[in-house]
Amino acid sequence: MNLSKKIVIIGPESTGKSTLCEWLANHYQTAWVPEYAREYLLTHGKRYTDEDLLTIAKGQLALEDAAAQKLDHNVSLPISRFFFIDTDMYVMKVWSEFVFGRCHPWILDQIVSRQYDLYLLCNTDLPWVQDELREYPDPATREKLFHIYKDILVNQHTPWTEISGNNEERFRRAVAAVEAVVNR
Repeated sequence: MNLSKKIVIIGPESTGKSTLCEWLANHYQTAWVPEYAREYLLTHGKRYTDEDLLTIAKGQLALEDAAAQKLDHNVSLPISRFFFIDTDMYVMKVWSEFVFGRCHPWILDQIVSRQYDLYLLCNTDLPWVQDELREYPDPATREKLFHIYKDILVNQHTPWTEISGNNEERFRRAVAAVEAVVNR
């Protein structure tokens, strides 16, 4: 049985998702699940196929499930515990469809079967930071991807909040959104 609330941070690349996850986890003294794709691509190279995306999706969920199980079995934490997740199957769906024009049915099934308590959608208003894995520095492409994520969140039932501004403003907005979910 999963007792932990799951808060997912999503959005296009280079929008501060990992930083926000880490800051929130430190603030609340809880766990956060990193993006599995980064580890996978650094190990296997950045040339990937749609089958690699399925492997990445399964790796992401394995990390998420391990974190939830660890928190659920830690009796020293309060019952209302929660944790943060950097990326979920919506990200895998958008990535798959944007790059390959299709998404594996297993990923779609996971979207339907998994439940989360809050989404934080990171806007593209932070400056682009290049690294060896990022693919879309073009502002128009980043904005297009942001709107794809926003459309997804508008058309589902889990509460969500758009996170924008500098890192400190993003953190304050995220804390306010988390507090609203945790205290309901």
